[in-house]
Formats: sequence, structure tokens, C-alpha cells
Amino acid sequence: MTSSYSIAVGTARDYYNSDDADTFYSTVWGGEDIHIGLYETPDESIFDAGRRTVERMADSVHNLDVETRVLDIGAGYGGAARLLASRYGCPVAALNLSEKENERNRQMNRQQGLDDLIDVVDGSFEDLPFSDTRFDLVWSQDAILHSGNRRKVLEEVARVLVPGGCFVFTDPMQSDDCPPGVLQPILERIHLETLGSPDFYRQTLTALDMEEISFDTRSEMLATHYARIYDELTVREEEIAQKVSRDYIERMKRGLQHWVDGGRNGYLVWGIFLFRKPGGSPQWAASAP
Repeated sequence: MTSSYSIAVGTARDYYNSDDADTFYSTVWGGEDIHIGLYETPDESIFDAGRRTVERMADSVHNLDVETRVLDIGAGYGGAARLLASRYGCPVAALNLSEKENERNRQMNRQQGLDDLIDVVDGSFEDLPFSDTRFDLVWSQDAILHSGNRRKVLEEVARVLVPGGCFVFTDPMQSDDCPPGVLQPILERIHLETLGSPDFYRQTLTALDMEEISFDTRSEMLATHYARIYDELTVREEEIAQKVSRDYIERMKRGLQHWVDGGRNGYLVWGIFLFRKPGGSPQWAASAP
């Protein structure tokens, strides 16, 4: 960790490196995809719903193949990287701030025979350790909210993309008309002052000469997902308590309920954004789903 990283990123790194967090996310949240899922029913498997999000994002980017160089920022346990590598043959750099998650990612890559295609990188998305115009596709799922300098993250994304390259991402956001103060319980839980909003991403990326291709808004999935995690934790609480502290479980349940309430009250927005960097003539392209 270097001094160029924001306090928010350092806080997130410490949290995701903790034994309690690693055990919780690897056992309750699905283990491969630590992000919001797309649910067909409210009681669907967390793993299946999470994998559906990855597939929907991949489908929004056309003609992925072995020539498509991918960077996943905030890669978690690397589920998206493994799907892209195994299904399309894409070489993927999976950048993530938690060394503990990264080691689990590397282990799963080896187990699935994909370590030759996936390079797991310890680092922050506020200071990407890559040269300019290095990647055809930048990918991110529910990670940018943890930055204390989201504009810097987006500047880095635009910098490393080739002309004609794409940026596909999800992030839990506050609605553009969110009343002041109503999200304070969520912000306190994740040690942040604000969340991004759709207008923030549109305005910032447009100012960076990125073109919006589509926004597949699925905000109802946010409350559905956090309620599903809450229910899973409640049902398995005695089992999880053998590995995770009771204090962590209680704080997690309170935090999950705040996300559910914010989503159901219409204060939160979630969906799949797709942007394209102008120029170039890539062999693959992006279009609205």
C-alpha cells in the first residue's frame, strides 16, 4: 500500500483482508462472484444469480475472444475473470486490493487450469500499474464505491483503454435525486462520505471523452440481493458463527438491512453501464443489449 492510495481504499483493503470478511464472503456470498446478482426468483441461489450478472455483462460486449485483453478492477475472488478466460479465451489482468482474496483467486485459477490466462495483481484502481492504451476492455463489479477518489479511478480506466475499447461496470449508486442524509447508515458502515450516482458517472466519463453505449438499469436487484444475503446468513448463522465472530455477524446483518431499506425506498440505483472510448478499429465492438 502506497501513500498515493486514498484512506477509503486503505480501509477497504484492511476490511477485505480480515479473517471474518474473507470467511463470510467465501462461504455466504457465493465464493466466486462477490457482487450483486440478477435473480429470477427471490430465493434463487446466490451463486447462480451472481454468475448471471457476469454473463449479462459479457453478453453486452460483442466478439470477445483470445485477442481481447481484459482488465478487471476490484476483481475479488476472480469469478468474472475465470468466466471470461474459460469461455472466450481472454487474457485477464485481475487487479484487487486484498492480498487475501488475491491468494484465493490464484488458488482457484490453478485448480481450474486457468492460471496461464489470468494474472492476479495486488494493487489499487486509483493508481493502475499498467501503461497507457494497454487493454481492450476494462471490467468492474460493485467495487468503485470503495474509492475515495472515483474520478481518479475513471481517469485511470480511460488512460489504460485502447481507442475503441470499452468499459463495462456495475456499482451501487445513490439515485440522482436522493435526499440528503437518508443513506448515512450505509455510508457509515462502509466508511465513505458519498456514493456515486448515474449522473456522476455519465458526466465524469463524458468529460473523459467516453461515449455511453447503454445502461441496463436493474435497481430492484439491489434490494433483492441484499435481502437474499441476509436470509442466507440468518439461516446459516450457527454454522457461520463457528468461523466468524458474533460481533461481525450482527454488524453485517444491520448493514445488509440498511442496503435493503435504501433500495426499497428508491434511494439506490444499480445496473450495468457500458461506455466506449472513441477511435480505433477493434476487431470486436460493443453495443446496447
